[in-house]
Amino acid sequence: MPKMKTHKGAKARFKITGTGKLRRRSMGMNHILEKKSPTRRRRLNRVSDVSPADSPRIKRQLGI
Repeated sequence: MPKMKTHKGAKARFKITGTGKLRRRSMGMNHILEKKSPTRRRRLNRVSDVSPADSPRIKRQLGI
């Protein structure tokens, strides 16, 4: 059998914590920031957890 390859897009977007949880950035912080309020930008800047329903699929993409 060939080796399992890491999905490079998932590797760039998700980080795994020491306890095995997945962390992700919020969407909407790349461009068109002028019209977004400072409160909204601050909230979007935080790192959040991946939903438990999505984590098995993402872990498989990361090769974990």
